[in-house]
Amino acid sequence: MAKVLCVLYDDPVTGYPSSYARDSVPQINHYPGGQTVPSPEKIDFTPGELLGSVSGELGLRAYLESQGHTLVVTSDKEGPDSAFERELADAEVVISQPFWPAYLTAERIAKAPKLKLAVTAGIGSDHVDLTAAINRGITVAEVTYSNSISVAEHVVMMTLALVRNYLPSHQWVRDGGWNIADCSARAYDLEAMSVGTVAAGRIGLAVLRRLKPFDVALHYTDRHRLAPEIEAELNLTWHPDAESMVRVCDVVTINCPLHPETENMFDEALLGKMKRGSYLINTARGKIVDRDAVVRALESGQLAGYAGDVWYPQPAPADHPWRTMPHHGMTPHTSGTTLSAQARYAAGTREILESYFQGRPIRDEYLIVDGGSLAGTGQHSYSAA
Repeated sequence: MAKVLCVLYDDPVTGYPSSYARDSVPQINHYPGGQTVPSPEKIDFTPGELLGSVSGELGLRAYLESQGHTLVVTSDKEGPDSAFERELADAEVVISQPFWPAYLTAERIAKAPKLKLAVTAGIGSDHVDLTAAINRGITVAEVTYSNSISVAEHVVMMTLALVRNYLPSHQWVRDGGWNIADCSARAYDLEAMSVGTVAAGRIGLAVLRRLKPFDVALHYTDRHRLAPEIEAELNLTWHPDAESMVRVCDVVTINCPLHPETENMFDEALLGKMKRGSYLINTARGKIVDRDAVVRALESGQLAGYAGDVWYPQPAPADHPWRTMPHHGMTPHTSGTTLSAQARYAAGTREILESYFQGRPIRDEYLIVDGGSLAGTGQHSYSAA
């Protein structure tokens, strides 16, 4: 029997919910493009429950224990004395979320001789050292598409919040003011602006589709160019690289995975080539941008605003400069962990575990690393380096 080590974020400060704002969440049976939603044999939770925190346990305990496996759930993941580090030594399966990643470094993998499967409950497996996983023959899987639309909606929300100066305006109301001039002095219409995405995969393309009704000019760059019919449908302008795209865009949104080719992509030089007063939205990964260069760009006015949902490390320390930099709209990596998304990625995690324990192939679209090499979605999204 296997030991499954699951790293999840802490429960709410007020305690695990006994009731919710809504009685249910809408159900879908497929994603754009036709991929079906997760289809485990059974689930032991009610969609709409808080599943991503420690007490939610991704709804896995009853299933795993009924099969004779051991489930260990913790939020304590940092440092050599953490519960994660202690429990990892004899774990066969590790599960964590991008929002509260258990960093599976090469050093940690070397200390886990029994580890065979690393699952991301959500999308994005950059917290796993993929090269070490390949060398050790560890399978890495994630629940592809489970929260892509959730993140795309977050991108649209952040774009409008920055361009319309929503957050400072809301704060004036909370503070008892009626300062219309202060609110409108940094507020613009999104209409007629040029908006570009770095990467047009599941999330990036969903962002483009959602922004088209705002009558903006849409741009994208991606190493996999979209089909001509999609470019025509959305009136897209393709750019061969990020540098050529950011020069013409008023809003840039980052939707690419983190790997050696994208780490620190938005450095001082690239930020300096953006239009003065443009907006940058990053719901991809914190390390794709240069932390301090973003701060300087906001302070100088090169950027009019930065909204991000991703940090490095996660959770971010209390003194992280992005918490106090001007004109920001940061959130603590919540874009992909709505209650709607949790129901899908919890079900997908169970589907992956059922396949693994029953000796059946894991869905190809869920695979990142398998059989000692990049596999499935991993071949498309990550580089061999």
